[in-house]
Amino acid sequence: MFGKGKKLKTTKIDTLVGRSTELNGDVHFKGGIHVDGVIRGNVVSDNDSGSSLTLSENGRIEGDVRVPNVILNGTVIGDVHAIEGIELAANARVKGNVYYNLIEMAMGAEVNGSLVHRKEPMPVVQKQKPMPTPEKKVIQEAKVSTMQGVPTGSVPVQQ
Repeated sequence: MFGKGKKLKTTKIDTLVGRSTELNGDVHFKGGIHVDGVIRGNVVSDNDSGSSLTLSENGRIEGDVRVPNVILNGTVIGDVHAIEGIELAANARVKGNVYYNLIEMAMGAEVNGSLVHRKEPMPVVQKQKPMPTPEKKVIQEAKVSTMQGVPTGSVPVQQ
């Protein structure tokens, strides 16, 4: 911030959501996406892909955002997970929490939620494989007989 340290990565724009476009549903992408329209759904890219999202002042996302590099100048209604960094321009409006590693915020930007710093990347939510059940140890009873005069009984034995 203030000209020191790292700058956000910007990639070329592979996808454009135009000003008169409305998308209903989740958007999964790699590379760069520029949004001038409306997306009603989550916007997600791979953690390690170096992908970026640019939301113009006319753009709006109604859902969670999980993108390594985010530049916002529009409105997001949902949580923003900027795995590497986020730039909040003067017209940025976020109604939700912002999770970031690096942040740059211009005067006039607004976050109605929490700003949460995270050093390590957050994992992408995926279906988890069921954990294997631990093997049950079989316990058998073994007859133990002893010498004369001592009663015989059962003792549990582990295998």
